[in-house]
Amino acid sequence: SAELEIVELHSGEKLIAVAGTELILRGGKAYVIGSELGGISNVTAGKDFVAGMEFVANHLMIVPRNDGRGAYTDNYAIFMVRGTYEIIKD
Repeated sequence: SAELEIVELHSGEKLIAVAGTELILRGGKAYVIGSELGGISNVTAGKDFVAGMEFVANHLMIVPRNDGRGAYTDNYAIFMVRGTYEIIKD
């Protein structure tokens, strides 16, 4: 979809996205799920955010590959998402 969708993550949930999916953290705290090949592109900062790094609110992040990258939270996070993703519960 071309629209940005509001997605809420709760403790024990992971957002796994496919290549090209855009993520913008709007509230709460979330952390990057990376892969052996790297992390998620923080387009706003011009840096690669690797596994375990904290998302920065209102920064545009783009998932570069279909290899299990995404986001998780210890408590609660809300994202704006454009692209294909799935929510996985631990």
